[in-house]
Order: sequence, then structure tokens, then C-alpha cells
Amino acid sequence: MGTENPGRPTFPSRPPFAAAQTVTPFSSTGPVAGSELPSFQPTPPAPPQAAMPFLSSGPAADRPGAPSFRPGPPGRFNDPSVPPPLRTSNAPQGAGPFQQFPAPLFPPTMQPHAPLPIGQPSIQPQASQTPPFPTSLPAQSQLPFVPMGSPPPQGASPARLGSNVPPPTFEPSFPGYPSKQAGAEMQVPPMHSLFPANQGNFGPVLPAASSPFLSHQGGYVPPPPMAPPLGVQPMQQPGSVPPMGVVQGLAEDFNALTMQTRPGTMDPLFDTKELPRPLVGDVEPKNLVDMYPMNCNPRNLRLTTSAVPGSQSLASRWHLPLGAVVCPLAEPPDGEEVPVVNFAPASVVRCRRCRTYVNPYMTFTEAGRKFRCNVCALLNDVPSEYYAQLDATGKRVDINQRPELTKGTVEFVAPAEYMVRPPMPPVYFFLIDVSISAVRSGMIEVVANTIKSCLDELPGFPRTQIGFATFDSTIHFYNMKSSLAQPQMLVVSDLDDIFIPLPDDLLVNLSESRSVVETFLDSLPTMFQDNVNLESAFGPALKAAFMIMSQLGGKLLIFQNTLPSLGIGRLRLRGDDSRVYGTDKEHGLRLPEDPFYKQMAAEFSKYQISTNVYAFNDKYTDIASLGTLAKYTAGQVYYYPAFQSAIHGEKLRHELRRDLTRETAWEAVMRIRCAKGVRFTTYHGNFMLRSTDLLALPAVDCDKAFAMQLSLEETLLTTQTMYFQVALLYTASCGERRIRVHTMAVPVVTELADIYRLADTGAIVSLLSRLAIEKTLSQKLEDARSSVQLRIVKALREYRNLYAVQHRLANRMIYPESLKFLMLYGLALCRSTALRGGYGDVPLDERCAAGHIMMTVSIKRLLKLLYPSLIRLDEYLLKASAQADDLKSVERLPLTGESLDSRGLYIYDDGFRFIVWFGRVISPDIAKNLLGADFAAELSKTTLSEHDNEMSRRLMRVLEKLRNSDHAYYQLCHLVRQGEQPKEGFLLLANLVEDQMGGNSGYGEWMLQISRQVQQS
Repeated sequence: MGTENPGRPTFPSRPPFAAAQTVTPFSSTGPVAGSELPSFQPTPPAPPQAAMPFLSSGPAADRPGAPSFRPGPPGRFNDPSVPPPLRTSNAPQGAGPFQQFPAPLFPPTMQPHAPLPIGQPSIQPQASQTPPFPTSLPAQSQLPFVPMGSPPPQGASPARLGSNVPPPTFEPSFPGYPSKQAGAEMQVPPMHSLFPANQGNFGPVLPAASSPFLSHQGGYVPPPPMAPPLGVQPMQQPGSVPPMGVVQGLAEDFNALTMQTRPGTMDPLFDTKELPRPLVGDVEPKNLVDMYPMNCNPRNLRLTTSAVPGSQSLASRWHLPLGAVVCPLAEPPDGEEVPVVNFAPASVVRCRRCRTYVNPYMTFTEAGRKFRCNVCALLNDVPSEYYAQLDATGKRVDINQRPELTKGTVEFVAPAEYMVRPPMPPVYFFLIDVSISAVRSGMIEVVANTIKSCLDELPGFPRTQIGFATFDSTIHFYNMKSSLAQPQMLVVSDLDDIFIPLPDDLLVNLSESRSVVETFLDSLPTMFQDNVNLESAFGPALKAAFMIMSQLGGKLLIFQNTLPSLGIGRLRLRGDDSRVYGTDKEHGLRLPEDPFYKQMAAEFSKYQISTNVYAFNDKYTDIASLGTLAKYTAGQVYYYPAFQSAIHGEKLRHELRRDLTRETAWEAVMRIRCAKGVRFTTYHGNFMLRSTDLLALPAVDCDKAFAMQLSLEETLLTTQTMYFQVALLYTASCGERRIRVHTMAVPVVTELADIYRLADTGAIVSLLSRLAIEKTLSQKLEDARSSVQLRIVKALREYRNLYAVQHRLANRMIYPESLKFLMLYGLALCRSTALRGGYGDVPLDERCAAGHIMMTVSIKRLLKLLYPSLIRLDEYLLKASAQADDLKSVERLPLTGESLDSRGLYIYDDGFRFIVWFGRVISPDIAKNLLGADFAAELSKTTLSEHDNEMSRRLMRVLEKLRNSDHAYYQLCHLVRQGEQPKEGFLLLANLVEDQMGGNSGYGEWMLQISRQVQQS
């Protein structure tokens, strides 16, 4: 193993290369800041307020640049005497109480430029031209106050670029209106025009009617605009000016939502159908593409907000997590490959002070002989082997031949100084439970057949090493030396003093011993078919596997079916205890019972062994203890409750194949660097923290993601741009030592509004979920759910205070466009398997397994798990075959019971399973075509298979297409018929997160709770 910084070893390697060292404590995260939210007590509903009359000055659609206000339907007013808003033939159709203030975007025709130097003079706009769209982020406090719905101040002109840059040309992007070139045709709007192009931004506004009234829901009439004194221009703050190109990404967009209930009840008066829903799934942020086109792909690195607060005081007002989610080996988009750069025989080019790798944001000076580090600003000498001249623009003449200078993601071939031993071969060791329950479930046969089918696809041929051990009350080793005709079994029954017979022949080269391995896998299912042993010596078997693998490291795959009962590491059947729920001892159920497993995980990590746990049991398995092995070794937990090969075999087969054949990075370490003034403080995921910022990952793959929280160390940041660089040093299966590097630049801002505007809901939810799950390991479930709600409430309250509009928005909640789905994802997180309810709501093993999954999955997979897709298929299956393969025509439906029609067929897909729901009065022809002769039988005894008709084949193609969209997990089909209880309840109805179920709030009630707490002072 090597360290990422040669000559600076940061954690011990295995003997004989270095002496073992003590491992750092296991806690990888700190407590969540902020007080806890007490249990919510709804306040009595406020009396209805009379709405002011609606005033209109003509159809809004006739005025380009006017905001597209959407009047609510007639049934939404508190006072029945108030007439509904006027609607003209040109006005957009109503969308209920949901109101947006979108900004027209003006795409600049010029290319992005470098950041404006501090102190450079700016040009004042000519009087004959409309002030251009601002290229900076002006400080909120320095502009005259502009209430929502009123026009921008006429006298405040935005900052302009320096004299050496021509003025940008803008084209209005209003659909249906002719485009105009910037110039004399776009005149300054007259003072009597009160129709804003955008709240907080400037743009061309056409002359309006002389009526001073504005069509606005709620009847608010804005005051005349106030201009600053003549000659006064808003000042620019250093550090608040991002590079040109930010125009589109930073457009303001407000959302407002009516939050009222019927007097004396908790029944909402608003239409829940108008609430925002993420029906398109995760959307990767694109708001920095124009500003920093050389950033790495968001699949690899996403920040919770694509803007770093410029001061500690500003960061303290951002109540949501500030941090990043990293997926270092995420699969690149289709058609793209990560470029591989080899500097041999020279070393990798890095900054000599902060050790940042060469990247597109480093600048070259002094005729190419020096480069300035973008992270620490140090001027470094360019190695002679890397020297190239600069052209007239200051760029290297070979820049197009240097992917490391043009792409945000690149992979370097590491030279010898990055190693302390030769690169290890891929190693796979299988530890298989062969007790009576494992035999009866059929697990052994499925595992043996799957491993055999994957032998040709294991990465690293011809260097790949493989080994096997089985256990019940004794431990069985297998000598697979290539000279043998068949494997030789060696049994060790002394569990207190484990030793390894024939230590050199238990881990063999696969290409040399291929025939022996295949013979063993063919005989394994029958070898133990008559075994009646009930015991499990899992702990001693784990120690034996460690002794075999410690020389090389590798991946240990554990197949565990029986609760460990013999030797060290034995566990008791503690299960759920209803008496401790709601007490201070509740979290102990979710912690490992025996410290043995944490100690073994530390040893595994030290010797580069990663552990994947496959747990099968119809009773208690103690995932809380077994999962510790995966948690600290960058492994993964797969849980198959009540496993039966006839039902669940296909899921195990696909997921085991994926685990064995996906590209894996071996003996890896990862570090994320950032500039002075900020640092990453806590890390969340499956890894061992070797030093303050070095993550040890014995094996990592494209399905693993890691999260980390960021904090500001300095009171005030003086830079305009913050750079982040993720570096993963690892051994590839081919035997090369590689460094995968991802670089990202984001602006430093001085306004809280900009942080909200550039927020990334997906990254926020991913970090929130990890913090909540870690909180369940030290506190009650209720405390974890309350902490999620509290952070959302604080964030929305701060946003409300930011615009000081409470007195104009009584019973209304405002939030930024970027966070419009945050409330729903927060509700879904609180109702997820890992956090919802208490005793009796979710089996303890299932709760712990769900927590392990949510700690490791990518953002896209997590959001689909929290808010799954629900689609109706019966109408699609009845279409003509010419249109049948177009699945895009099928819309996702809200997760509510109102979406289900008793005449329909629906599929619920959370990325881990399919639930196929048959309506009570679905057409018998559809049921017969899809289920065959069993269409009238109880669906719990029916499996979905392909039948000899076009409808059945079409359904199977749909399922296959959905599975192919993400190969990490295999979705097994569960069939349920409407009214079939209790199966329908726990499979589908409990997972419709928008409906009120038991003690869980529905979406409407949740939004009311959030709104009332936000409005409390």
C-alpha cells in the first residue's frame, strides 16, 4: 500500500512492510449542531383574513417581461364575498394557490471570462441603453429595498465589466415574441411602468399601460419605485463578483404557497395536488456549467450548495448541512471515458506545499516555467519534462493534448514512490454458512452456481486469487492446489485456538486452479445437503478468514444464515424490546452487542480487507452487529429476510454477480482538499478514518458514495472562488497504481440569497439522511426525526426573514425554487424504513439494514428510495405495439392513494423492489394475460413470469428496462391485489408517503406543521 503523499506515511501497512499502529477511534462524525425540536403541538388555526380585491391592468400575457402570476381557483378564498380574480382569454390557466415569480433568462452571446480583478474600474451604462443583466452578486443590503412583486429601482444600475471587455449582447427569451438585438431598440422603460421583468434582477421591460395597478394574487398593490440619490451607484464588495457567465445560473425565482386550514379544524383549505413533487427524480445541478465549464461531473462530486459562504456569520445563517457528497468511481455518462495520464518516467505534477494535483484551474506564468496553484496560490516550478511554451493568450501551446488541463476528472498513473509494496492482485474469499437453515433455504446452491458463472468475469485475470471456507459448529477449509484433481477438505473443530492448516494452499490463483475451483463449486450444494447442524461458529471462522487473507488483503464475502452461537463473537437473540423504546436505552438496540466485531473490522481495514455481508434469516440476524464489519471496511450489507431460493434466488443471483464483476479499486485511500479558510470536519459513510482527513477504503467501487461536512476556519474569506479536489489513490485490477482526481470550482458569495439560490436538494437530503441515521445510534428515533424537521424549519424561517415579507404573506410559505422538494423529501426521510415509527413498525434487522444502505448509496439512488416512482401500466399495455416501447409516455404519479384506480395496474419502484398492484375491478383479460391460469388465486402464492401473449411479453420488457436503468440492485416483483390485507398495507399503502397513515403525517399536514413553525417568531 502506499500513501497519497509519498514520504508521508499516514497509516500502517501490513507486516513485513511496516509495524502495526493503533487505530483511531471509530467515531467518524461529530454531534449535529443545533438544539432539538420538541414534539410538535399544532397551534389553533388563525381566523381567516379577508382578501383584498384583485386589481388588474390588462392581460398579463400581453406584456413581455411581466411575471406570470397564476390566480387561484374560486374555491380558495376565505371571504365568500370577494369575487374571484379576473381571467382573460390570454391569461395562463390557474394553478391553485401555488405561485411562482419566475425570471426571464437572458443568455449572453459572449463566452465566459475570467474573474474581474478587485479594484478594476467599471463602465457606467450609457443613457440610451437598458442596463445589462448584472454579472455580479450585489450585496442585498446595498440595494434599495424592493418588495416582492414590485419593480427594481430605476436608479440602481448593475456593475459592469472592465474597459477591456465589450458590453454583452442579450436576447430576450420570451416564447412567442420576436427577438430584438441589444441597442437603440431596447429603450429604458419609462418611470410609470410597474411591471417587473424579475425580482432582484434587471432586464428590458416594454412600456406598459398607464394604470398603476398590478395583477397580483392577494390584492397587494406595490408602492411606486424608489430611486437612489442621483449619481449614487451600489458598491461592489470584493469577493462577491463571480466570473462572467453566472447570469443564467443565478436568476432569482421565488415560490409561494397558501397554508390555511378550516376554522376549528386541521383540514387544509389548500389543494394538496398543487404541492411540489419530484416526479422527474433527481436532477443534477447545472447552474455552474457556464461559469466553470471545466468542473468535474456532478456524479462524482456535489455540494449541498454550489456557493461557499464568504464569512462565518453568513455560514451560521445557513441552517442546512454545508458539505459535499463524493462518489469517486461513479460510472461516467454514456460515451465518455476517464482520460488516463502517464507522466513516466517523471512524477505526477503537484503543488509542493498543499499537494494539489495539476488541474484545469492552475495558471502558468513566466513563459511557462512556473505554475500557480489554484488552491494555495503558491508559485511552483514547472518540471523540465512538463515544460511547454505559452501562446499569446497565456495558455500552454499543448493544452489540447493535456486532458489534465482541460477536464475536471482525470486519472494519473502513479509512479513507484506511491507504493510501499507491489500492487496487490484482486482477492476474493468466500465464507459460507452451511448450517441446516442455510441448506433448507437453498442459499448455498444459488451462491455456488452464481460464483461459478462469474469466474470468467472476475476482474484482474490472470492475477486473480480465490479461496473458500465453510462453517457450522466447525470450520472447513479447502485445499485447492492446482496439482490436485479435486479439492481437499480440512476440518478444524477447536474454536478457542484457531490455526490455519496449509496456509499457502487455501488462497490460490484462479487461472492455475480453475478446474479444482469448478469441481468444488459443483459439489458444494450436495456436500452439506444432509447437514442437520443448528450451530454457527461465525466468530472463529471470521478470525480464520482474516489469518488467510492478511498477507494480501482483498474482498471477503460473508454468507450468514444463522445467528452466531459458538465461540468468540457469539450473539444472543436480543431482538426488539418494547420496554426500551422511547427511553434513553433505545439506541442500544441499534448498536453492536459484542465489541468483537468492531475490533475485527479495525484489523480488516488495517490489512486492506473489505467485507461484504449477505445476511439471510427468517428470524433475528443482528444486522446491528454484523453490519459493523462492512461499516469500517468500506463494505456493503445485503439483507434477504426469510430467504427462499425459489422466490428470492434471482435477486441474490443478480446482486452477487454485480458485486463480483463490477470494477473495483483495491487498497485505496481518499482525501478531499480545499483552500485555506475552509476544511472538512466530519465524514459519513463506510470507511475507516486514518487521520483527520484520510479515508481508508480497502475496496471501493462505482456504487459507493461518501458524505462530509464543511466548516469555515476564518472569519472572512478573501478569495472569489473556492476550489475542491478529491483524490483517490488505489490499485486497479490490472495491477497499476492509479490516482483518480476530481476538481471543482465554486463561487464565494456574500449574500445568503445566493446560497439558497444555488442549493442542491439532492446533496442536502443525502447528508441529512446520514446525519439522522447516525443520530439513531446515540439517541431515540423521535429525536432523529425531530432534528430533520428542525433544520428544515430553521432554513425556511431564515429565508422568510431574508426578504422581510411576513406581513404581506400571512398564511403563506415562501421558499426558493432550488428547495421546492426539500419539504417532501424531509417527510419521506422521516417515514423511511430506517427512521419511521418505533417498536412494532419495522423489524429491527430491517431497520438496521436500511440504515446501512442509506449510508452508502449515491444521491440518485437515495432519492428514488425515499420517493419511489409509481406508474400506471394497464393503459400502456393495451396500446398498439407500435407505441408500446415508448415508456416515456407513461407519467409518474404522486405517492398517494388518490393516484390508484381500482380498474388499473400499477408498478411501484423504489430501486430495490417492484410492487405490482392489481386493482379490485381490473379487466379479467389483463389479469389472465399477465398471471395465466392463476389470475384468480391468492397473489402471495403467485409469481410473475412471461406467458405466451403480447401483453405479458410487453410487461416483462418494461420490467427489464426499469432494471437496466440501474444495475446496483435487482428489483424483485411482489404482487398484491387491492384489499388483500395485511399484505397490501405493509407492502404499498404504508409506503405512500403523501398519505396520512397511523401516527404519520401526510404531505398536507406536514406542510402545515412546517409552515406554522416557520411563522412562529
